[in-house]
Amino acid sequence: MSYLALARKYRPRRFGEVSTQEHVSHTLRHAVAGNRVGHAYLFCGPRGVGKTTLARVLAMSLNCPDRTTEGEPCGVCRDCSHIWAGHTSLDVVEIDAASNRGVDDARELRERAMYAPSEADRYKVYILDEAHMLTREAWNALLKILEEPPPRVIFVFATTEPRKIRQSASPILSRCQRFDFRRIGATDIMKRLDEVLEAEGLKAEPEALRAIARKANGGMRDGLSLLDQVLALSDERVSMDSVVRVLGVVDEQRYLDLFDIVIERRHGAVFEFVEELIDEGYDLVEFYYGLAEKLRLLLRMSLDSSSTADDLNEELRDDFARRAAAFAPGDLVRMLAMAAALEADGSLRRTGRPRVLIEMLLLRMSYLDRTVELEEIIRALGRTPPRVPAPAVQAPARAAGSDASGDIADAVAPAGPDAPGDPGSPGDSVAQPRAPGGALDAVWNTVLRDRKRVQRALSFLLRTSARLTETGQGLSLVVAAGPASDELRDAASRRALLDALALHSGRESAEISIEIDEGDRSDGESAPGGRAGPPGSATGRITRDSVQESRLNELVKRAPELERAVVELDLELVD
Repeated sequence: MSYLALARKYRPRRFGEVSTQEHVSHTLRHAVAGNRVGHAYLFCGPRGVGKTTLARVLAMSLNCPDRTTEGEPCGVCRDCSHIWAGHTSLDVVEIDAASNRGVDDARELRERAMYAPSEADRYKVYILDEAHMLTREAWNALLKILEEPPPRVIFVFATTEPRKIRQSASPILSRCQRFDFRRIGATDIMKRLDEVLEAEGLKAEPEALRAIARKANGGMRDGLSLLDQVLALSDERVSMDSVVRVLGVVDEQRYLDLFDIVIERRHGAVFEFVEELIDEGYDLVEFYYGLAEKLRLLLRMSLDSSSTADDLNEELRDDFARRAAAFAPGDLVRMLAMAAALEADGSLRRTGRPRVLIEMLLLRMSYLDRTVELEEIIRALGRTPPRVPAPAVQAPARAAGSDASGDIADAVAPAGPDAPGDPGSPGDSVAQPRAPGGALDAVWNTVLRDRKRVQRALSFLLRTSARLTETGQGLSLVVAAGPASDELRDAASRRALLDALALHSGRESAEISIEIDEGDRSDGESAPGGRAGPPGSATGRITRDSVQESRLNELVKRAPELERAVVELDLELVD
């Protein structure tokens, strides 16, 4: 005997068996019971949610001799069985509008509809699937019969794209009763799959059914077809391993591993993670869609700790809740926006090699702690940052909120173990002199963290515009012309930096020199606040740097408050 697919074998035979579409099934059942059936219906919705099924059930209920008083067909009589199976019937005709879409087909349908049903108490029902494929001329041919239909003739149009009908034949919409079908939730699909497995005498792991239900994407027919596919590999129990092998569904643990990489800022581990996904046979596009869902789940948990994910077991819910607590809601919003942008710009669909796109997306997420919002800088610019006092007098501890420049530096300083202002940094206590000849990088990093001698904003500027070298006479600090050098022209700031260099390098002040490199100003000051243009750039030549400078100038014009931040912090427009 030929095998009957689960999607066909367990197709609903009654209005009450149709999942999630109660707003349609109840309305139609009451219309049949009250003899108030319309002459034309338009069923709209995604594929696999019950449009054609409900059209058949409606035809069964209208022509069933054993119909109940509530309008339910019996589903087992000869007429019901023929209609349910889609067999040829005199009074119920199913037409594929995709292959019968021309005006001649519509005229033939119109002529057939003029004939009366085979019996006086029966109805003629025409079901047109994929109705949006009909041409404008075909719709025009049907327009008159839809406006004045013969007695006991009913048309049911099913479509996944009602907007095409609106564009090509908008008058049709006013002549039909429209019902919009909803996507079926994962919980309802899981329940139905479990019922089917029980009827088949099989069992399944809950995680496996959840994965199949999510993969179905709201379509019951797709869920049953996927279950059929997995059962071909399974014996008597559907396992998660079988689902992963057949459908390519990414295991939940892989997303937890990824979030750990992002939380711990292990940037290099991103490449190894993607390599493992490929080696394990996962589809990177499928992984991407799952990542967007998991980011949405983390954001929901972060905003509302009482919310739960019904499609996850208790252990996985706790694991995702712990990862959600490690992120700020704003970070999750930006990460979700990054993921959504990858699909919105179409690059993921156009490329045949999504690996680089996925790796760059994950790397941007792992470097997310280096971003800053312009609104935070504008708020921090509300007050003028005070000058750092000379180091000869011990400065008192700064009160919370008394230094706006500190707030700015907190907002834009890069994260990491060398970030200025880390708790327990050497600048918070009396540093021990270092032996001459120590590692210059370590000495320089220690100087930049010395909060008692080097102002936080100046430390941030020096990190990217100065270099410390050793000469025959001692140490030489060369500072590029710009905001940092302008700050060091102040005698107190220069003296404080010199004392910090002497303390942490173990050298005498006389052995240390601070020089200003004026070479960067040769091309003139064109950036906001007197910033020099890109070194070596020719006048009038369009480069990436010049475009960024132009864009930054536009932002400064829109928000003049940004100009002081650009000058003091030497900001550059990155993205």
